[in-house]
Amino acid sequence: MNDRRDLELLLRSHVPIITIETREELRALELLADLERDTGMSLYKWTVTEGLQRLLGQFTLEGEHHEPVDVLGAIKRSGAQGIYALLDFHPYLDEPTHVRLIKDIALQHDMARRVLVFISHEITIPPELGAYSANFSLNLPNRERRKKIIKEVAGQWMGTNNGQRVKTNNTALEQLVDNLSGLTSNEVKRLARKAIFDDGAITEDDLSKVVQAKYQLLNRDGVLHYEFSTEKFSDVAGLVRLKEWLSHRGEVFRSTDSKLDKPKGILLLGVQGCGKSLAAKSVAGTWGVPLLRLDFGTLFNKFHGETERNLRESLKTAEAMAPCVLWVDEIEKAIASADNDGGTSKRVQATLLTWLAEKSAAVFLVATANDISALAPELVRKGRFDEIFFVDLPAPAVRRKIFEIHLAKRGLETGMYNVDDLSEQTEGFSGAEIEQVVVAASYRAHAQNQRPDQTMLVEEIQQTRPLSVVMAERVATIREWARNRTVSAD
Repeated sequence: MNDRRDLELLLRSHVPIITIETREELRALELLADLERDTGMSLYKWTVTEGLQRLLGQFTLEGEHHEPVDVLGAIKRSGAQGIYALLDFHPYLDEPTHVRLIKDIALQHDMARRVLVFISHEITIPPELGAYSANFSLNLPNRERRKKIIKEVAGQWMGTNNGQRVKTNNTALEQLVDNLSGLTSNEVKRLARKAIFDDGAITEDDLSKVVQAKYQLLNRDGVLHYEFSTEKFSDVAGLVRLKEWLSHRGEVFRSTDSKLDKPKGILLLGVQGCGKSLAAKSVAGTWGVPLLRLDFGTLFNKFHGETERNLRESLKTAEAMAPCVLWVDEIEKAIASADNDGGTSKRVQATLLTWLAEKSAAVFLVATANDISALAPELVRKGRFDEIFFVDLPAPAVRRKIFEIHLAKRGLETGMYNVDDLSEQTEGFSGAEIEQVVVAASYRAHAQNQRPDQTMLVEEIQQTRPLSVVMAERVATIREWARNRTVSAD
């Protein structure tokens, strides 16, 4: 992909309006300046602070024209062909007078080649100008270019440190190159400096810091959340089949040259509190990739079309963070069909389905759900997800392991307790309910200035009414539905 060639073709195609959405304003201007000689068209730059200027190696004042209506009027009256780069003009595109002037300039394009190039971080062209405009996107640096930028930054560090070489190894360097994908050239340079200038080295410790900084750059709207703590599967009791399924696919997912199809994702159904969210975190921790959580609560917007745009931007961010795991918790609450939201849920579902079908980036989607009946058939059919796993109430051996994990987390030796007895007495308990038994007993013991003993744990068990009892009919329905329709996670 060649930015210069593509932009030149667009300029020669007699399109009167070009939009460039970018945060690399200087790079866009440099491209236009480079094409000034070849196209025979003079280049002008306008900002509301400096007015209209001619770009000829350096800026020389051509006129005042600070106000948008003045500069558009001047361009319309000008008989000379030219390229007019209008920077940060997007706030003025809602003004009817400005829209009419822009349209007048576009309609006169065959008589006088005047090309308006709008450059800003975000541009929405009014519908009446859509027929006269085209969008141009600056390509992000490829892997070779990113590696070159890192080496340039390393050279700068050497120049300020008496020629001392940057310490690294090939594995750390290659991982840094991969982790900087999806960023602009300036952003790659900035994060490379962050990694190198801190200690003159590129190490494994730098990689997690770079990923977090990259996330902050990409997630400007705050819809995605970077999960800093991810669990290892060794900390998750049970889920034997799920663990085995993921172990067979982890290497392929992380690989950049595997000929096998990359895994798309999984849907985790099950009883509340049985470890679906913990399993989602564990996928990222086990595979050693970032975990992003999509928060549908902040995704939804009251303005028409904004929710879908937020989702598209979030998915685009996830692709830029690849390889990564994207976790959508309780997905049915976000895309369940509703008649009172103006069709927003249906449009969100359509956007997500299209992305699932077309995505090529290494983004592994882990969606959890408690109510399968709220999900559309087209979402749960084979092909959208690689597999649908059901996370059931834990079996006795799993309950024993859960007790051991939570006792150990609180510094309590499992040998002091009859864990087998505790496991038998918690039939029908979820993992979350077992954890709360340990938590409640610990609070009770703390109040008595002692350690929790077997009796305290048993008493807390007897006072607990698990969800499988409180909502027995609903839990039974979920388990019966999943029996022959899903793969057991255990």
